[in-house]
Formats: sequence, structure tokens, C-alpha cells
Amino acid sequence: MGAIETNKFNHELVDHIPIIWEEPDGERNGHLVIWLPGLTGGKDGLRPHLRMFADAGFIALSYDPYEHGERMRESRELFIGKLRSNKRRYFWPMIAMTAEEYPRVIDWAVERFGLTGSVMAGGISMGGDIALVAAGLDNRITAVAACISTPDWLRPGTDEEESHPDTYAWNCYHRCNPLSNTSKYEHAPAIRFLNGAKDGHVPPDGAHRFRAAVLNHYAACPERFEITEFDAAHQFTDGMLNGALDWFVRHTANSGSQKV
Repeated sequence: MGAIETNKFNHELVDHIPIIWEEPDGERNGHLVIWLPGLTGGKDGLRPHLRMFADAGFIALSYDPYEHGERMRESRELFIGKLRSNKRRYFWPMIAMTAEEYPRVIDWAVERFGLTGSVMAGGISMGGDIALVAAGLDNRITAVAACISTPDWLRPGTDEEESHPDTYAWNCYHRCNPLSNTSKYEHAPAIRFLNGAKDGHVPPDGAHRFRAAVLNHYAACPERFEITEFDAAHQFTDGMLNGALDWFVRHTANSGSQKV
């Protein structure tokens, strides 16, 4: 596999994690947004999104998920081939391992930029799945915007072919799958799903089942859990991106109100 060309502007390797970021041109609001791509995507394609978040006052960064972008260990063809051969075996560990890197990335960003505010997490499809898992692992994440994403890795009703996770993938599922780890959300992070109402790949009902499962955690603050569905299938829209930004901005003012 040939060398990957990268834009070195605002790019740094933190341990083994390649990170890019955008900073506000004007006043900073003191908060951080971490925004991740979908399956087979990479951080560099998200530069315009990061710029939009930065223009709203955030330090906005992205990093390549495990086995993506600069971290891809094989050709794109081989990578896609193994996913097609047994998606759950390879996909579930990608979600878990990338989510478990969030605390390291947050630590770096807080020190690098001198941040004193909250952490907002989100992304597209797999990136949203990862953000939701991370919010259950690190209480510094106070708001999540998950676009065309799900808290249920089993995705009942999905149109993708059946696959069979191995023992390691099941271990990742059992420790990280949000729907079966609802106690990790007792601190009531502000969660917004922005999904496609016609999505047959990532069925939107998972978000509704998760809300029902964590309802007791949000009894005193139901406004901190929101589901918005768009007239779309499994596609990321400008409305979803703008909805994510709105959610993050809304919760900069309310970042101190979550349960602890």
C-alpha cells in the first residue's frame, strides 16, 4: 500500500492517534468538539465540518478511527473485502477501540488548547456510534450528536447481510454496546440522534428503544435527550450537520446542568 498523503496543517500524532483540528479565527467559547467519520471514511474529509464548528467558537478536532485513514493497515480493497466477509467481526472492535481512545484525545486537547469548558462528541454513522459509546466512558463528554447512528449494534431489521462476530468482537459488544450498558449513562449526557426516517441500513428505532431504556436517568431533565428524524435513508444531510451544531451550541450554555 502506498504512502497516505496528509495535510500537515493542524495535524499531530498523539501517541499512535493521528489528529487534525480547526481553531476559531475569533473568540473561543472554551469548549471542544470531537467529530468522527463514518465507516471507511477518514478525518481529513471532515475539514469543512470542523471549520464550521470552529467558526461557532469551538476547538474542533477529528481523528482517524482504528484501521481508518492513516491507520489503515491494508489496501482499501482488502479492507472493504474483509468487512463484506464478516462485518460484525471487524466493525465492532473498530467502534470499541476508537471510543476507548476518546479520553486520551480529550486529555491532549485540554492540555494543548488550555480548555476549561465541556466536551461535545459526534459524528456520522460509525462516528456517531463511537461518540455515543465514548459518552458512557468519559463523563467529561456532556453532549452527543449522533447522525444516522444507533445505540444497538445488533441493528435488528437492518438490510445488511448476516455476519458472525468472533469471541473478541462479542467482548467488545458486551463492554461497549450502549443499549446493553445503560448504567453508563446515569450522568445523563445530552444526547441527540439525527437519523433518517427511511434508513434501512441503520434502523432509526434503535434510538427510540434506547431512550425508553435510559428514561429513568433523564426523568429530571427530559430535554437532554432528543430524537430528530429526517425524510432520508442512510444518508448524511446538511440538516443533520446543522442540527448537530445547534445541539452543541445549545449545550455550551447548559453544560453545567448535567447530573453528576
